[in-house]
Amino acid sequence: MSTVSLKIPPALDQAIGELARRRGVSKSVVIREALEGYLSGSASPPKGSFLALAKNLAGCVEGPPDLSSNADHLERYGE
Repeated sequence: MSTVSLKIPPALDQAIGELARRRGVSKSVVIREALEGYLSGSASPPKGSFLALAKNLAGCVEGPPDLSSNADHLERYGE
């Protein structure tokens, strides 16, 4: 097995260490499994349009349904 050295931020190092302790494995195992998952494509971003990916967020914000229908929001528009 080859050895690779890399620099990671302290917060990431801490998160890797905590996960390794919970699972009872070394940090090397956690990093290897994460890299294998990423390279195999299982960690790739979900496919689909932004609308399809964010459909569960529709309606979660309160406010006017359409700002273009309120004259106050159109004040000085296009100047």
